[in-house]
This record gives sequence, structure tokens and C-alpha cells, in this order.
Amino acid sequence: MYDYKNKVIGIEKALSLVKDGCNIVTGLGAAEARGFLGALHTIAGKVRNVKVTTCLSVCDYEFTRPEYSDSFRIESWFYSSKQRRDHSRGNISFIPNHLHLAASKRLWMAHPDIVVVNASMPDKHGYMSIGLSNVYEKAMIEAADLVIIEINPHVPRVFGDCDLHVSQADYLIETDYELPEIPDIVPNEKDKIIGRLVADYVNDGDCIQLGIGGIPNAFADALMTKHDLGIHTEMLTTGMVKLIEAGVVNGSRKQRNKGKVVTAFALGNKKLYEFMDDNIGIEVRNCAEVNDPYVIAQNDNQISVNTTLEVDLTGQCCSESLGSTQFSGTGGQADTAIGAQMSKNGKSFIVLYSTAMVKDPVTGEREEKSKIVCQLKAGAAVSLSRNDIDFLATEYGVVSLRGTNIKERVEKIISVAHPKFREELIADAKKVGLI
Repeated sequence: MYDYKNKVIGIEKALSLVKDGCNIVTGLGAAEARGFLGALHTIAGKVRNVKVTTCLSVCDYEFTRPEYSDSFRIESWFYSSKQRRDHSRGNISFIPNHLHLAASKRLWMAHPDIVVVNASMPDKHGYMSIGLSNVYEKAMIEAADLVIIEINPHVPRVFGDCDLHVSQADYLIETDYELPEIPDIVPNEKDKIIGRLVADYVNDGDCIQLGIGGIPNAFADALMTKHDLGIHTEMLTTGMVKLIEAGVVNGSRKQRNKGKVVTAFALGNKKLYEFMDDNIGIEVRNCAEVNDPYVIAQNDNQISVNTTLEVDLTGQCCSESLGSTQFSGTGGQADTAIGAQMSKNGKSFIVLYSTAMVKDPVTGEREEKSKIVCQLKAGAAVSLSRNDIDFLATEYGVVSLRGTNIKERVEKIISVAHPKFREELIADAKKVGLI
């Protein structure tokens, strides 16, 4: 058995290594170092201007509170609900990115002083697995001055290129916390309609990518009658596990990583994490590879399904902000949408409800608003340009925008808007000269 005990330190010792102006990077989602971050606020009076860089943070940490803003500044590649709250407090800043370039572009701008992530327990040869996320973590570890790993028996041992030897870590912290779980959203009727509509475009042997939420879950459910599907995806979800266990997914027709499920990170429930553990059929690989559109395109018949918040009549997709207020992030939306279209016979779908209930800022009453709009809100982030949209789906149908001119796409997009808003959208399109 490989002896790693000489590298084990306590959290208090690890925190003593943080100095003024230090740049700390932690893992994405379930790969966060919860022990270290959970105690970080205890050194607030001892340090100033410490930067903590994270992504899709799913836990609530004391150090993010406004009273600690002189000590800690937060930045993120992708906002979670917790980080949207932090944004309203004014102590977090978003890093615009395409996820496959998150590490390389950030490293060009900022050097990581400390990287702290979680990993599986060292095996008899001294190898650990950072299998919950390899989006930017391994690249940051290789560049960092100091590497601290929280080893945890709850972290699955995963295959791919997410292995890390004890010798690559400066220090280890022994932990035993449960991994964060996100609820497995039960699809509603709108989700099911959209899921079935998009699933009709999927053929046996296709390779899929999808995310989380009601619509992706409904889409996964609608694929249960398919055969020989493959998975090449940014994120591994519980819905995908169901497809694998049902025999729908076997990867037998993939051109790249045949027979393997390829992903860059995983976030879901305990069943997902247990399914990943010691599963040679799953490979967690570097996101710089997984989300590279040229790599995605190497699998024929790649199907990409992503959600958006708002789309305009030319096909611009705002998937990450409400006006100028950051809501989430681009993530891999552009990566996977473009990669799927580069794939032989591949297709990319952007999906959304046709309407949303929006609170009136004056009356406080909620009213139904169209999510298909003539023009995006002022300050809206364009996550997927109109040049890169392929198929658009709502509960009213699916339209192909590939190769269409503006007049054609305006007509097609309005055809899947909620019927009660269609006349208004036509009038608005004429007013601004789109048609």
C-alpha cells in the first residue's frame, strides 16, 4: 500500500498557507473542496484581497458573505443560485468563457497560487481520481504553486485522464463529507412535449449531449425506445445513467471512444456518483478535449440539446443573463452546438418554453410573457450567436433555422411562439425592419 500519510495536514494548517493577495482555485460543483472552503472565513481577519475562483458552486459558504469582502473576492466561470445571490451582494464577478477554453484563457490572465479540490482516496499505487470534474482542475493543478487535495471516500474512483498521483500534491486533507446532490427534476407536461418532439429527430446509433433540468430529463425519458446510442457530453447526469442501465446507451456506433461514455464532469444524486465508481465504461476527460468542437465532430450523428432563457427573431440566444444581470453562464452551449453541427449528420437543438410568468416591477403581479422576442433585453448576453443556431424547439414545435435568411427565420421562429403573441411579434418585426 502506498504510504501518503506524510502529506496529510489539517484544515487549520492548510488555511495558514493562504496569504494576502492569494489566488485560490477550487473545483467545479461536486468537486469543490468543501472542508477548506467551509472554514475559509475563519482567517478573514488575517488576510486581505484573496481571490477565490470557482464554477457552478452548489454549497453555501460563510466566506462569501458581504462582511468578508475585504478579505475575499469571488469570481466564477458559471453562476449557480448561490452565486446569483452573491452577485446581488456585489462580491462576485463573472468570467465570460466557452467552457473548453476556461482553463487556458484564465491561465493567460491569472496564475493560480493555490489549487484545492477533492479526490478519491489514494489506491495502493498512490493514484487518486478527480473524477467529479476535469473541466479546468487538472490544468490548474499543473500550473499552481501549491496543490492541496481533499481526499474523501465518497468521491468515486473514475477512469479517463482524471487520475492524479499523490506525488503531484503538496498536501492532503483527509475528509469524509457527503457529496452535494441536486434534485432529479420531474418533467412537467411542457417538458414532456418538447422532449418527445426533439427525440423524434434522434435515430438509433446517434451520439447525444444534454444537460440538466425538466426538458433534458424529459428528452432522456423519450429516448428509452432507441437503440445503440452513444454519449459524448460535457456533463454526466442521472438521466443518462437511466439510459445506460436500460441498455439504450452502449456506444457501439461511436467513432471516437467507442463503447465509452465520455464526459468532463458529473453532478446529480448519490446514484450517479455510485454508478461512476470503478466503472470502466465511463471516462472523465479534460474539458479542453471533450468540449472542443473539432473533437465533438469526430463522432457522426452527434445530437446536442441545450436550453435558453430567451431567443430573438433572428435566432440570437440569451441563455445566461436576464438583461444585463448574470444568471448562469455560457458553459459549453456554443462548444456543443457548433461541434454537433460540424459532425456528419449532426444536429443541435436549442429548447425553451414559449412563455414565462414574469413579475411586473410596478404592480408585483406575475403575467405571462413571451420568451421569443423581437429583440433581446438591453444588456442581454448572447450565448449562442444567430450564426450558430440550428434547430429551435418549444412546446409548439421544432423548426430548422439552418441556412435560412432573416425573413425565413423570423417566420419560422414566430411559428413556434405562443399563439397569443404571434401577431404582436409580426408587428414588432415589421416595425424594426426584420420583415
